Amino acid sequence: MNTEYNPWEMEARWRARWAEEQVYRTPALSGEGETARRTFYCLDFFPYPSGAGLSVGHGRNYVPSDVIARYHRMRGDAVLHPMGWDAFGLPAENEAIKTGAHPADSTRRYAVNYKRQLDLLGCSYDWEREINSADHAYYRWNQHFFLMLYRRGLAYRAEAPVNWCESCQTVLAAEEIEQGNCWRCHNPVAQRTRKQWYIRVTAYTDELHADLDRLDWPEHILAMQRHWIGRSEGVEIELKVMSNEKEVMSNEMSSLIAHYSLPITSPAITVFTTRPDTWFGVTFVALSPEHPLAEAIAAPEQRDAVRAYIAAARLRTSDDRHTREPDGVFTGAYAAIPGGAPVPIYVADYVLGEYGAGAVMGVPAHDTRDYAFAQKYALPIKTVIVPPGDDSAPLPTTDPGVLIHSGPFDGMNSEDAIAAITAWMEAEGFGRRATHFRLRDWLISRQRYWGTPIPIIHCPACGEVPAPEADLPVMLPPLPDFRPRGDGRAPLANAPDFVATVCPRCGSPAERETDTMTGFVCSSWYYMRFTDPHNPTQSFDPALAARWLPVDVYVGGAEHAVGHLLYSRFWTKTLADAGLVDFREPFPVLRSQGVLHARDPRTGKVERMSKSKGNVVTPESVIERYGADVTRLHLLFIGPFEANVIWETEEDGVTPQHIEGVRRFLQRVWRIANSEWRMANGESQIANGEWRMANGEWERLENVALCRAMHRTIREVTEQTEALHFNKAISALMTFSGEVESYQRQFGMTAEGFAACATLVKLLAPFAPFIAEEIWRGWGNAESVHIQPWPAWDPALAQVEEVEMAVQVNGKVRDRICIAAGTAEEVIRQSALAAPGVRRALEGRTVRHIVIVPGRVVNIVA
Repeated sequence: MNTEYNPWEMEARWRARWAEEQVYRTPALSGEGETARRTFYCLDFFPYPSGAGLSVGHGRNYVPSDVIARYHRMRGDAVLHPMGWDAFGLPAENEAIKTGAHPADSTRRYAVNYKRQLDLLGCSYDWEREINSADHAYYRWNQHFFLMLYRRGLAYRAEAPVNWCESCQTVLAAEEIEQGNCWRCHNPVAQRTRKQWYIRVTAYTDELHADLDRLDWPEHILAMQRHWIGRSEGVEIELKVMSNEKEVMSNEMSSLIAHYSLPITSPAITVFTTRPDTWFGVTFVALSPEHPLAEAIAAPEQRDAVRAYIAAARLRTSDDRHTREPDGVFTGAYAAIPGGAPVPIYVADYVLGEYGAGAVMGVPAHDTRDYAFAQKYALPIKTVIVPPGDDSAPLPTTDPGVLIHSGPFDGMNSEDAIAAITAWMEAEGFGRRATHFRLRDWLISRQRYWGTPIPIIHCPACGEVPAPEADLPVMLPPLPDFRPRGDGRAPLANAPDFVATVCPRCGSPAERETDTMTGFVCSSWYYMRFTDPHNPTQSFDPALAARWLPVDVYVGGAEHAVGHLLYSRFWTKTLADAGLVDFREPFPVLRSQGVLHARDPRTGKVERMSKSKGNVVTPESVIERYGADVTRLHLLFIGPFEANVIWETEEDGVTPQHIEGVRRFLQRVWRIANSEWRMANGESQIANGEWRMANGEWERLENVALCRAMHRTIREVTEQTEALHFNKAISALMTFSGEVESYQRQFGMTAEGFAACATLVKLLAPFAPFIAEEIWRGWGNAESVHIQPWPAWDPALAQVEEVEMAVQVNGKVRDRICIAAGTAEEVIRQSALAAPGVRRALEGRTVRHIVIVPGRVVNIVA
């Protein structure tokens, strides 16, 4: 081997050689020994090919997942590690419009470049399984699944208020709204009413919520899904609407209240509350602008004002309505309150139609939004709960407490009162226990070109008719002018050859649906297609899916916590019910990487790396200077996998010390591996300038210190890799390389030193695949290091014999003690107290507390 470490020459050579040898090809799982082989499916989030290239920030996702895949291959697992392109949808189409290209061309070109960049980074994908969601061989199965859902009543068309992005000229699902703005163009979103296609995810709401408890996901992502699903237990209360003040004040009111257990006649409003303990503090009722009674109950003199308010409110997004100062309009109607006086009914846009019943009981003393609303309109504020022992707390008080002004429930604490008042409401016949969810059905229609055509035909005689399965795929025509026209219609509406068809049911002239599906449909099941990517007659073979799925580890960020991750879970449950898969959760284990930040050259601020900030660092620019292995190790070593980190550059005026340190580490490994090792017979064996081992590797070394160091390192790297603590695994490798080099200097190039060096190279292989392969093959090995068995450790040899622990007294180190590994805490305490420096520091003092951090420090408080 060359004595000079030249990463660029070797990396280019091994990229070609690995592809030629098909080192990363997925095993077929057939043949002798393969049917019982353990499988491991490692998957990255499906990327959008919607930009000119990747940044090193993307490497924070793709490099760690590659380490996982490489590690499991060396553990002997049959590994599926595929990659493909989420090519349909808004991101790709907007990019095409911006660059003046056609999305079919731009996504194809970008995907080729992404693939090149991932190869540069050394990612070990099985490119024979590459898929593209814009390929009709893929999206025909989107249409197949849509029709399956349609037949089961889980896909339907309905008219409803929707979020409209004027800039993108399309509707958006609620999950695609970020603080009132479109998730892609970041322009404001308004509301319109129109017919759209939905998928009934609410049919699985209970299961979607309950199964979160079974998932090994980051807690913040689980919390985001729980919040989005929004499960609430409470009470539904029916309130009779009084049409005017005269009816409210009639003599019949008292008998109505007294006999409220009788059936309630129309109109009536249902409100939902999780706080029935605040019932006696209700001073108004507020309806959402979408509520079906909002206009119908308005008094004649208020009807115009109510209509105008509803029209204005419907232009605002849910986020905007939830964050702006509450306002509303009086309907002129009142609600009868059992056990209390009638209260006015308002329409208020801070009440959202998609949550609860679209109506709330206003309790201003105990709800922040109700309080602001009541103050604005001078409505009564009645305190019915106070903190224990304090009836003068400032309003609003939202915490539980003790009830006052609540009739027979006075003096109860909130927890008891919730149960008691709920039972009273049920007994009186105007309330019932209920569970509500925030989750609403998934809006999948898009008035855009670049997406899967919805396989529905509109017939004047037959209505909606599903396209026959034999006609799939309904092909997306190659429209030269695919841009939205600004009329709210989908671009496919301007393609007469696509629109005009015949009804498959009656044969009459008919028209095709011109909306397309959101790109999230494509990504809701792609992980299944990877198990059988080129099957022309099935979406996937259920037998292959059963062998590979569910995914063993899914790697990606939190940006799709309430979009893709939720839809994929729903999709899997529907396919399980259809008998296509034998599991109900697609991703039992999810790991989310941290975000890479860099300095914005225009403002000097450190912000998330992105094109819009002008702070993108490309993989090529780093690889050209340092090589792929150094780039990979730096991405892994810069900080914990899940942590947000900063990419330092010389342009910042900061020397990127971490990446230089990583380069020096690999230079040391190269130097050690290229030493003239003496073999078992005491002589070097040379063949064509390459060093060879005489009798394989030595598992046990004669040098006890080096032997123990090797086994400790194997254990440490194994455990840290499985925990995704890649920075700690690399740190252990750095330490071990120093120990091997020190041994080499002291004892020369011996057989046992070579065995340790060979172990170092194997352990390094998943992290720095190019240099590991170059060294391994340079020693004369015919097969790749990446299919060698992962080193095993001897627990007795891996055990740390003795550790040094600092002993602190009141926060200052006073001495150090050396103790055997695994020593009982009581023995550690006595040893620490007996240390000379500690004894001097404790003179005249009393020990209050001793805290032991195993293997590190003893803290004494005196």
